[in-house]
Amino acid sequence: MEKKDKKLLGINGLGRIGKLTLWEQLRTRKFDGVVINVGREVGRSAEALLQTLCSDSTYGRVEHFLYGSTGFEKCKIEIVDRENLLFLIDNFPIKILNKERNPYRLNWKEENVQIVIDCTGKFLDPTISNPDGNGDLRGHLVAGAQKVIISAPFKIKQPQPESDTLFPTMIYGINHHEYQPIQQHIISAASCTTTALAHMMKPLLEDKETSHVLTASLSTVHAATNSQSVLDSVPGSGSKDLRKNRSVLNNIILSSTGSAKTLEKVLPQVINFGFMADSIRIPTSTVSLIALNITFTSSLNENKTPILNAEYIQNLYRNSAKNDPEKLLYYSEKQNVSMDMLGFPAAVVIEGNELHTRTGFLTVPTEILTSANIMLQEVNIPVTHAKIMGWYDNEYGSYVTSLCRLTEFVAARLY
Repeated sequence: MEKKDKKLLGINGLGRIGKLTLWEQLRTRKFDGVVINVGREVGRSAEALLQTLCSDSTYGRVEHFLYGSTGFEKCKIEIVDRENLLFLIDNFPIKILNKERNPYRLNWKEENVQIVIDCTGKFLDPTISNPDGNGDLRGHLVAGAQKVIISAPFKIKQPQPESDTLFPTMIYGINHHEYQPIQQHIISAASCTTTALAHMMKPLLEDKETSHVLTASLSTVHAATNSQSVLDSVPGSGSKDLRKNRSVLNNIILSSTGSAKTLEKVLPQVINFGFMADSIRIPTSTVSLIALNITFTSSLNENKTPILNAEYIQNLYRNSAKNDPEKLLYYSEKQNVSMDMLGFPAAVVIEGNELHTRTGFLTVPTEILTSANIMLQEVNIPVTHAKIMGWYDNEYGSYVTSLCRLTEFVAARLY
């Protein structure tokens, strides 16, 4: 098959998400090959680069990842062209670019790449044009790609009314069907936490009894990332959060997360109620846990008893998972620990045994109603508070698989 007939995926950046995106393509074979831009030389030889591609401290060797214990016999790995950095892993062609970091100079057209996943985390504002500097997201389009998907939330410094339309945030299984291929060329795939959170929230917002949300908050107990320091380091000039420079190996570190704010982009209903979010970084390599606290007004049944309780919400998630043809939502009644979720290919796994509710009555005194010109007697409103736990493999299982499914959806609609 000629190169021009092949469907190739471009990956910009070979960090955690970039490499695992390659591994997912090795598994699914949705593209005919991958072109990865590293932007610099790696090690001293092609062998050093190949070792980087094929080994991982969290998920093991690529041979075992693909075929389990028989992988070392089944999976052939070879250097095809040392000078041009062409490799075959399990007969899947991979080319590495190592000369340029500026997207404008990558020449994706020559490489026959039509869609690029930017995993660098460096280019987050699609409205910026900086061709003569470090580059920007638009540079991928100028270099010949038709579509760009970034593995991070957008950070648009000067948003315009049309920003959300032209540069959408999309999560597969949540709002990806809203994609408009004619006008949307740069897409954010949100973050790992927002991906999991969206799949936790969607069943609640779609159900009549749980759609009346008063307020919500979350804490994500989150595995370490490369943005943290291995050992204590000196903060940079003007650093506001000194905790980011403390050792990831020795500490539980309080941090922030923009997941709740990004959620508004894919589930606009959450704008109607308050949503707080924070992150608690812990010294593990992957798999994170969302602790969702959410409060609803509850209807009453014929016995004047609140309908919402733990069993109701458990059944809601159980049925949602059962009726999800793509298995993005999973409901578990096992007693799980984090490593049970390593590589688990669901956006989120609801921990059914740890789902708890408590219902009370909010009393609105007569004097408050009178001051609001409402001539009523004292009102008692049933309110149910729920605590819901959701596991997600923030690297491969939840995020990368969701990112790649979005990419495949977009690629199928190239024109």
